[in-house]
Amino acid sequence: MKFYFMLVGLFLLSQCVREISGQAKSMESVPDLQNSMYRVVDGVPCVRLLNLSGEIGCANPGRDKVVAPVVRYQTGLDLARPSAILVSLDRMGELFDRISKDPGLSKNIGGILVESGTGIPNEFKGFSPDRKFPLAEFSPYQSINYEWNPIGTGILWNTYTFPIFLLTNDSTPIMKKIAKENEKKTEGHTSNMAEFDLVMQTTKYGTHNSESCLKEGTCLPLGGYSVWSSLPPIHISSSKQVKPTILTVASMDSGSLFRDKNLGSESPISGLIALLAAVDSLSRVDALGELSKQLVFAVFTGETWGYLGSRRFLLELDLQSEAVRGLDSKLIEMVIEIGSVGRAFNQGTETFFAHTTGVSSATNATLNALKRAEVSLGSQNISVSLASTSNPGIPPSSSMAFVKKNSSTSGFVLEDFDAAFSNKFYHSHLDDPSNINSSSIVAAASLVARTLYILVNENKNIRSSVLDSISINASLVEEMLSCLLQCDPGLSCELVKKYITPSATCPVHYVGVVLGEPSSTPYIGYVNDVSRFVWNFLADKSSALEKNSRSACSQDCSNKGEVCIKAETKGICVTSTTRYVPAYSTRLKYGSGVWTVLPPNSSDPMAKIDPVWTESNWDNIGLRVYEVQEASLDRLILLAGIAATVLAYIAIAIAKTFITKALKRD
Repeated sequence: MKFYFMLVGLFLLSQCVREISGQAKSMESVPDLQNSMYRVVDGVPCVRLLNLSGEIGCANPGRDKVVAPVVRYQTGLDLARPSAILVSLDRMGELFDRISKDPGLSKNIGGILVESGTGIPNEFKGFSPDRKFPLAEFSPYQSINYEWNPIGTGILWNTYTFPIFLLTNDSTPIMKKIAKENEKKTEGHTSNMAEFDLVMQTTKYGTHNSESCLKEGTCLPLGGYSVWSSLPPIHISSSKQVKPTILTVASMDSGSLFRDKNLGSESPISGLIALLAAVDSLSRVDALGELSKQLVFAVFTGETWGYLGSRRFLLELDLQSEAVRGLDSKLIEMVIEIGSVGRAFNQGTETFFAHTTGVSSATNATLNALKRAEVSLGSQNISVSLASTSNPGIPPSSSMAFVKKNSSTSGFVLEDFDAAFSNKFYHSHLDDPSNINSSSIVAAASLVARTLYILVNENKNIRSSVLDSISINASLVEEMLSCLLQCDPGLSCELVKKYITPSATCPVHYVGVVLGEPSSTPYIGYVNDVSRFVWNFLADKSSALEKNSRSACSQDCSNKGEVCIKAETKGICVTSTTRYVPAYSTRLKYGSGVWTVLPPNSSDPMAKIDPVWTESNWDNIGLRVYEVQEASLDRLILLAGIAATVLAYIAIAIAKTFITKALKRD
């Protein structure tokens, strides 16, 4: 009998050892155990931004992580408990509209997961989280109720006390599957939960506006570095008479509800690429320096957030700082802006519209030059018209800062729309390369390049052969599209790597935050990839007509008027007037490592309405899912465990008595 019980015991022990050893092979550490329980989900967050009056954007409601079951959004959805809502792109606008009107729904939202992907229904009319008149408060005219962006929802400027993530293409099907599984488990005792870790430091420390969070060091100002360059270079020490300046501008930052999914293909990157292509074309024209006017090009950043770049540029001009040395605001004769120009194709013709800043002799001369450029491109089916006189004025653009500063500013904004944006995804993560076409950008660049050449010749007779020689490199435009708007090759493309060593492959056109002390010669690590590329590109192209030493360099050049381009790869010195201009609120001052908010500056008419945007610091941002059991089931299992323990004890006691009696009989 004893031998029998020993055999049974050995068999059970061997089974336990085999089970334990099998588990040990699959889980050899605590991370292995975590990986088996939790699944990390890739996504792009909406983050918390602050201004002088409060907050916008997204964050967890407090210091703790948010855990909520995943449910799929449907029309008429009612939530009995806090839940993470999975919503498709075409239903996103409907959901946010319900949130704004239904407090009951809003209070039970633990978080929102927005699906990614290309499966957008044909009837989808578009999605823009910006307002119907973006930055209307900075308008130089009174008609601020005009709708430049008719489909704008304004949700970009709202405050949400729950996390919002845009899922990646890979994580979207995972979350769809999880939501479907939860639908099947409505009668069961388990649920798949989403865990959001989106705790902003401003939430933790209770600093809920820009002034207080800057004092506490829990946020940083929005901003970066704009770039300007002259073609040909300005010889500051020269005794030659200074020339009137024609300033051509574009923007390089966009907006989106999701910080790092921010391409802005149509608005404004199409305009940026057109400007760079026009500079490339003009850099091959001989004798530009002998003409009577000076060409200057500027690319601003921070324009989405209250025209930070253009307003700071104008202030630096007033201060005559080192960042704008060689420029004189009194000599700026006209301002030409290249706006959204990637969607001009219409029934076989590239159609553009010139939105003028006002009526003046300089503006008329500019428009005449634009018409002459159009005629010279007649065989290319390019058309340009004056924008409708029923429009209240120029559309939202950097030119608003110039006109607000000086109402007599002459010039125009070139756009691919007349009375309302043609971009149905303005300041949305959906404004991707599929939203534009390269031929439209080439056409805009051609118009601008020839218009500028006609203007610096003061509209004099120009041989058609000369204008015909000013042509846009379409291959360069295609290359810039793939470099600045795609992840493959993205910023790892040969064109960008020719000038800089990019810190990332996928381009993001979010303005970012100002790191360290603002300077016209910043530490390169504090300047984002796109600004560094633009600086190097413009410096290279604007030096093409000069006699350059081409000596090797790593940072600075010894000859006056030279700059070191390609310093991150294989630097060379060239003669160029190309500079960085810090872009941040005109109401901020940096000193002793601390940012302080200044009173409004009387020289800046927009200072009183400057929001002073900052971005909250954060520790970690993450999203993961796992399965949990209901508390009632946990209690049931506990009771069952207790009952099993009691019964086991009773069974052991009975078995012990029985075995003792049996052994005595033996």
